[in-house]
Formats: sequence, structure tokens, C-alpha cells
Amino acid sequence: MGASPIEDDDERRAAVEELHDHLAATAELPIERAANRWIGEAEAVAADLLEAPNDPELVRKRATQIAALLDEVDDTGDSTANEHVAAAARVADRLRGE
Repeated sequence: MGASPIEDDDERRAAVEELHDHLAATAELPIERAANRWIGEAEAVAADLLEAPNDPELVRKRATQIAALLDEVDDTGDSTANEHVAAAARVADRLRGE
């Protein structure tokens, strides 16, 4: 188990932004096609979450979707992208309450 779950509205919103930023940061990196597909889908869900209401249950559900997508990424082929994916997965886990 990692860091404590996020309960505060402002902290939750900041974590959603951080999650999206990590995923968006991979866009210009030379990553493998299969990994790019999963990361792209996760980024799209995170982008939708940026505009969604700051509802704890909605955020948990979307963070669970994002975590499942990121679980499909074995290796991006780029060490910086791997770091962003790992960081995004940690934030998603916090948003899920794990």
C-alpha cells in the first residue's frame, strides 16, 4: 500500500491534474506503439476527468479505469516515459483509495 488515499477536494483536483500531466508528458516521447495506445486511452480518460465534477466516486471510478489501462503497459521503450507511467499509476492508486 502506498500513500494515503485522497479525501480533500483540493488535493483530489490537484492529483487529477498531476495524473493528466504525467500522461500528457509521454505524448512527444518515442514510445512503442502498443504502450502508446494504452497510455493514450488513459490520457483521454484523465483529460475528461479534468473537466468532470470533483465527485469522489466519479474520480475513483475513472482512476480505476486509468489504472487498468496503465496495467497493460509493460515497457514503453523510453525510460522517461516509463517514469511518467509509473508516477501516473501511483497517483491513480491514490485517487482509487489504495
